[in-house]
Amino acid sequence: MYHHLLKSKIHRACIKQAIIDYEGSIEIPADLMEAAGIWEGERVLVTSATSGNRLETYVLAGEPGTGRIIMNGGAAHLIKEGERVTIMAFAMSKVPILPKKIVCNEDNEIIRKGA
Repeated sequence: MYHHLLKSKIHRACIKQAIIDYEGSIEIPADLMEAAGIWEGERVLVTSATSGNRLETYVLAGEPGTGRIIMNGGAAHLIKEGERVTIMAFAMSKVPILPKKIVCNEDNEIIRKGA
């Protein structure tokens, strides 16, 4: 039997820009994606600790080292610039998996890594 499990998590990230006039997605710097084990095009759940809003979208790779996490398209109506978010990706597995987790500061620099 397969189980739906947390695979990757970026915790306490800060949305640096929200662009409504875009076809949709969340842009995450490639270095943060790599550290958390998130793939370009992967479906993610984004939850806002600021507003309480939650949504699903897909990931676009952004320029590494910039710290710019950008909410695009209609999702930018729900989660806005300056909000603190958690970004989660899930996997189907027959066995338990240890998720890759990172915690960010307000500049989206990694302050802690863990499994």
